[in-house]
Amino acid sequence: MDLKELADALVEGCRTGREVENLDKLYAPDAVSVEGADYGNGRETKGLDGIKGKHAWWDNAMEVTRQEVSDPMLHGDDRFAVIFDVAARDKESGQSMEMKEVAIYHVAGGKIVREEFFG
Repeated sequence: MDLKELADALVEGCRTGREVENLDKLYAPDAVSVEGADYGNGRETKGLDGIKGKHAWWDNAMEVTRQEVSDPMLHGDDRFAVIFDVAARDKESGQSMEMKEVAIYHVAGGKIVREEFFG
């Protein structure tokens, strides 16, 4: 899968609720995910299982009420960026939140090897 195909697949998965399904397809087993801030478990998550755990936490804790995902913006032949604009509700507290973040995805060997979130 070339960079554009991979980027398009990630965006389409995000837009259609198939983010978790796409993890095995698009991510390297040793991929790294880096958050912009430490939310209690450190900023960096290593490995596909850890990234799946982040998605499971989000899906269990939050109800997404609005999500806009930009088209991918390619950078060279090994990176792309996506802008996420999300509104969500904490399932436990009922508190609503909005966030906008830029995600930078690094690609090698046809797979995402690193994602970094800026928000």
